[in-house]
Amino acid sequence: MAEIEVHPMGDERFGVTIVENGSKTVHEVIATKKHVELLCGDCDPAHLVEASMRFLLDRESKESIMNRFDLDVIAGYFPDYLTAIDDYL
Repeated sequence: MAEIEVHPMGDERFGVTIVENGSKTVHEVIATKKHVELLCGDCDPAHLVEASMRFLLDRESKESIMNRFDLDVIAGYFPDYLTAIDDYL
């Protein structure tokens, strides 16, 4: 199972490190207030970012996840994201 570390970087940006099978990837994820409210109400944005990364890891390898993206991009690739994210929170 992958280890996911989320670090706030300010300005709605989060650094994410994924460690799995002896290697790691680094990502920058933007979670705007609008997306946080839409996807999880008043939850901690870092928690939403971690849940979103777990969602992605269930569908693709860590190396396939974009290095930098906004959370709203996920639904464009995986239409079930908006309904499935609740299962990851």
